[in-house]
Amino acid sequence: MKKSPLPVQNVHSSDKNVAGKEALVKLLRWHFGHADFRGKQLEAIQAVVSGRDCFCLMPTGGGKSICYQIPALAKPGIVLVVSPLIALMENQVMALKEKGIAAEYLSFTQATHVKNKIHEDLDSGKPSVRLLYVTPELIATKGFMLKLRKLHSRGLLNLIAIDEAHCISSWGHDFRPSYRQLSTLRDSLADVPVLALTATAAPKVQKDVIDSLNLRNPLVLKSSFNRPNIFYEVRYKDLLDNAYTDLGNLLKSCGNICAIIYCLERTTCDDLSVHLSSIGISSSAYHAGLNSKLRSTVLDDWLSSKKQIIVATVAFGLLTVFLQNDKKDVRMVCHFNIPKSMESFYQESGRAGRDQLPSRSVLYYGVDDRKKMEYLLRNSENKKSPSSKKPTSDFEQIVTYCEGSGCRRKKILESFGEEFPVQHCKKTCDACKHPNQVAHCLEELMTTASRRHNSSRIFITSSNNKTNEGQYSEFWNRNEDGSNSDEEISDSDDATEAAKSLAGPKLSKKLGLDEKLVLLEQAEEKYYERNKQVKKSEKNAISEALRDSSKQRLLDALTRVLQLLASVEEIDSQKGSEFLENECYRKYSKAGKSFYYSQIASTVRWLGTASRDELMTRLSSVVSLAREQEPLEEPLLVTEPAENIEEEDDGNTNRVESWVDEPTQELVVSPILSPIRLPQVPSFSEFVNRRKMKQNTSIDKSSEGFDDKKPAKIMKLQ
Repeated sequence: MKKSPLPVQNVHSSDKNVAGKEALVKLLRWHFGHADFRGKQLEAIQAVVSGRDCFCLMPTGGGKSICYQIPALAKPGIVLVVSPLIALMENQVMALKEKGIAAEYLSFTQATHVKNKIHEDLDSGKPSVRLLYVTPELIATKGFMLKLRKLHSRGLLNLIAIDEAHCISSWGHDFRPSYRQLSTLRDSLADVPVLALTATAAPKVQKDVIDSLNLRNPLVLKSSFNRPNIFYEVRYKDLLDNAYTDLGNLLKSCGNICAIIYCLERTTCDDLSVHLSSIGISSSAYHAGLNSKLRSTVLDDWLSSKKQIIVATVAFGLLTVFLQNDKKDVRMVCHFNIPKSMESFYQESGRAGRDQLPSRSVLYYGVDDRKKMEYLLRNSENKKSPSSKKPTSDFEQIVTYCEGSGCRRKKILESFGEEFPVQHCKKTCDACKHPNQVAHCLEELMTTASRRHNSSRIFITSSNNKTNEGQYSEFWNRNEDGSNSDEEISDSDDATEAAKSLAGPKLSKKLGLDEKLVLLEQAEEKYYERNKQVKKSEKNAISEALRDSSKQRLLDALTRVLQLLASVEEIDSQKGSEFLENECYRKYSKAGKSFYYSQIASTVRWLGTASRDELMTRLSSVVSLAREQEPLEEPLLVTEPAENIEEEDDGNTNRVESWVDEPTQELVVSPILSPIRLPQVPSFSEFVNRRKMKQNTSIDKSSEGFDDKKPAKIMKLQ
């Protein structure tokens, strides 16, 4: 049932009364059903209603949206809300309309007539909209800024709220250049109060946000980052037999809970989801590699609790939108790969327990994952990406969280500049609850890591310790969304042989890194000098082992797709994977294994987005072959007219010679009732050609008959 808003004249008697706690609580109870404000909400609302700028730092689930929604009801005019995601705006506007609050959003996704209706309302004498959501990109346009100035000149703009304000800071974990342009709002709309809101901001980010937005004498409100209802835990992949099995057992032990699993790569999402489903846990993968229709279905199923677990990539931000608003009963958030910063980890793990009930954060830490993330962040530094000035230094905090001993909650809060006594943790993290067990795991981890480091084989072609473009490293160059998988990295057979040649002489421990690298380069050069007989074409040849691994990879990808599309019976996954691999091999066998493997990776990505019809079209030969080879349930006894059956020399088999076109033609029962094989069904083109041949034959015969009868008719006429 929709509620009508309170009459404006009853609420806006004076600024003093409007900012009073009693009037604001009345609005909160009427429209949102809450008994009282939480944390710093009331202070933030009173500040902006009285016309003062405010910077508000609240943890995830702290109720930031109330801080600008209540002012929209307390004073006449429009509250402009700047939000980074369109889906977030859609979700909040829909929720506000259900509560009887006039709210709208403007974006390029809307139909033209909808946008025109909103603009007409804004240009009217008394706009009905109370909250208007826009993106920072729209504010940057001259036309919309001109409209804001007109609203301001008419006294209709009473607050500018900037959600996810950390996006304006280049020090933040989610920097967006378009947010930088919001600084012009202060110049154009000088006397309109600005409210900056964020859930994750380190001290340097807080200062950067305040300076970038030109906030004037702002009220700075900081809520505690502590989430006492979340239990923090780290599990070490290097000490587990199988991380997939461990996670599955963990989820089963927790019962039928709602959970989110974050992964770095899409392939990990798919594989992990398939594994969980195979052991009876309802789960679905969710990432940008899926088509929009499938993504919507997966998300709707999870939000409606039809699916228990959702396995998503960290980079895919649309999921965050729905979690921030609708899904408050998430009992566990699991990071299957290490996050890139403490800020990212805090925000993502904060999706759990938004209803303040006991919840859990589990991080699976692996040394290989750490190296992979270090490479990605180092690569972004080398490219001088504006998205982060010091990504590796921020990453060190999360590594310390995993590899260091002591209270994990304390490490999280200290990274945000908040002091936290260890005794206040009250055993709500694994390091405080099981200190001896965690210490033993860390000791084992260090031993395992040092052992692997001594036996590892890493080849670098430069003495520089940083990985620049054009150099080789142990990881593939990829984007942060992890669109490629580890399987796309193929080890060189030559590198393996070179490693064996280096196993003899031991390098002195006193040598520095540069000296060791020089010796490695010299050893590698010697190896290739000894093997000059190996031609370049042979080095680049596609081995049978590579082909087998490619077939297996395609088989895994095709099996996942067929399970999602429920088309297993029509397409043989084994034959389909072999067909696709042969297709790649035929095209790129001469070009070499680099082009071949790139095509394999491209095919795997295509399988992740292909529809049922596209699969059937591309694998049509496999489908038709499978249909031809299907055994008949019962042998068919077919009888043909006597003139259409011709016995072969051995007299044992019958063969059908003619094609029957007329459905009304009667078949004469042959005395020999032995089963015979039906002729192959002709294709459409064969059928048409056969009809044409028959028509031409009949025309020739009729013309011959006409020529024979023509002289007789002439004789009669004479």
